[in-house]
Amino acid sequence: MNLIFEHGIWSFANAEIWVGVGLLIFFGILIAAGVPKLVAGQLDAKGAKIQADLDEAARLRAEAEAMLAQIRKEKAEAEAQAAELLAAAEADARRLEAETKARLEETLARRQKMAESRIAQAEAQASAEVKAAAADLAAKSAEAILVARLAGQAKDPLLDAAIKQIGERLN
Repeated sequence: MNLIFEHGIWSFANAEIWVGVGLLIFFGILIAAGVPKLVAGQLDAKGAKIQADLDEAARLRAEAEAMLAQIRKEKAEAEAQAAELLAAAEADARRLEAETKARLEETLARRQKMAESRIAQAEAQASAEVKAAAADLAAKSAEAILVARLAGQAKDPLLDAAIKQIGERLN
């Protein structure tokens, strides 16, 4: 059966009634002292701080994304410049190769076997040196561009790592 309808439950001699009355008085004192407003104010302040942190995080993320886009753009420009330098170097190498072959063909009549081995060595060495010089020049140019653009800004480990990585990839 339901406890509310039991005999003697509503009597002032019952201890549960006095506990309930004391609890109601305690809650009344808390409300009169303004504890709910204080708790609500603290919760609102905490919520505002969390919102400010979220806004700052969103701003920092937007800045990072903008910097990443700029670095990618500069990387693409540096790669295009390196490709142009490489193409020019290859054209120069081909031109030099043709001139060298023309000169060497005059002397091939007497020393054909010895000259052919020297031509093959010279071609391989020239090609490797031109490629190495083009890659070094492209890496230095890209690094100089990035350093010049970032000279006024504070050092950023991510940007430094990106600059080093560009140099390593181009070598």
